[in-house]
Amino acid sequence: MAGMKLLLSSLLVALSAYYYYSTDPITPEMVKGKRVLVTGSSTGIGEQIAYKFSEMGAHVMLTARRAKQLEEVAKKCLQLGAGSAHYVVSDMENLTSAQNVAEEAIKKLGGLDYLVLNHVGGSGSFGTFQGDMAAVLSSNKVNYLSYIQLTSTALKALLESQGSIVVMSSLSGRIGSPFTTNYCAAKFALEGFYSTLRKEFMLNKNNVSVTVAVLGFIDTENAVKKVGDKITLRASPKEECADEVVKAAVLRQPELFYPYWGIRPFVLLRDLAPSLIGYLQSHFFILENIK
Repeated sequence: MAGMKLLLSSLLVALSAYYYYSTDPITPEMVKGKRVLVTGSSTGIGEQIAYKFSEMGAHVMLTARRAKQLEEVAKKCLQLGAGSAHYVVSDMENLTSAQNVAEEAIKKLGGLDYLVLNHVGGSGSFGTFQGDMAAVLSSNKVNYLSYIQLTSTALKALLESQGSIVVMSSLSGRIGSPFTTNYCAAKFALEGFYSTLRKEFMLNKNNVSVTVAVLGFIDTENAVKKVGDKITLRASPKEECADEVVKAAVLRQPELFYPYWGIRPFVLLRDLAPSLIGYLQSHFFILENIK
């Protein structure tokens, strides 16, 4: 029985890899004129996603906490070919601020075709859970509830445009990851909400796609600063990550795994060999650097 499960798992990995690598390319014509809101877009993956959409002629709305960085990103978006580029400063720990972002995007862009939920934050740190409920609540607001608030506010516009919701998740949203308790809990919640929402859209024949991007360790400034000296994994490039996210969004794929071979096999093995997953995870951390 164990051998059969392993064989099936290997077959699933191979088939999904074939699908992943054989998907059609996207063209600027597929994106030109589309209206895109990208959260967490002053730096990192969100910034690169905004550039990718801009290169193909989309109208972009940017949001993050830092006005100066947003202004610079918006300028570059226009240089790259964006139909228009706007930005609004926000604090995603404040759900009213999150609601305002979606309302402002719809107002400025005249509707919405892509809602790209990428921001991350909260007051928690990478380390052992200490029972700090303030940190739990902070992470939950930023990394989960604000995503739902943005989606709720933008839902009517997305239904009208038959648009797309793109959600940045993580391997930590599929497999419990030590030292990221609060973040992990929020990502698990996101996975549950958006997989359910996707099914509801399908059953109700609402042509709105939901793409969940299951990401590994990416070389963003924030991630490298927070965990770079605490884990043994090699960071994947944010530029390539953004390319894959945009491709999956435009092709309306339900899921993306990036880096593929660093994420997909772990997810498939999660239920087949949980002890093996735990053993492998134990080698990912530099424990003397973690409090």
